[in-house]
Amino acid sequence: MTNRSACAYWRTRANPLRGMSKVNRLTAREKEVLLLLGTGLGNRQLARELHIAERTVKAHIARIVEKLGQETRLQAAVLSVLVHNTLCDDVRCSCRYAATAEELPPAFAV
Repeated sequence: MTNRSACAYWRTRANPLRGMSKVNRLTAREKEVLLLLGTGLGNRQLARELHIAERTVKAHIARIVEKLGQETRLQAAVLSVLVHNTLCDDVRCSCRYAATAEELPPAFAV
């Protein structure tokens, strides 16, 4: 058996939180795009949801990836999920709560 770490992040030197402190550098529209990106929608669906052209979505995503210091759209989407509480201001959103049972409101506790 090899002596390699079981942690994929450590092995690949990836840091899913890289860029977290840079989220506030995004414009309001870029934050909106990033929040939707975290839902897993494709460019066409994002364009429909935002009422913009697909090429505009691609431009927004490219700027977001660059501003956040990410390498890929997927990394930006993962970061979006991790910082959902920062991006989302909808008080009805059940995703705004941390994923620990003790921090969930009673209606969402598992």
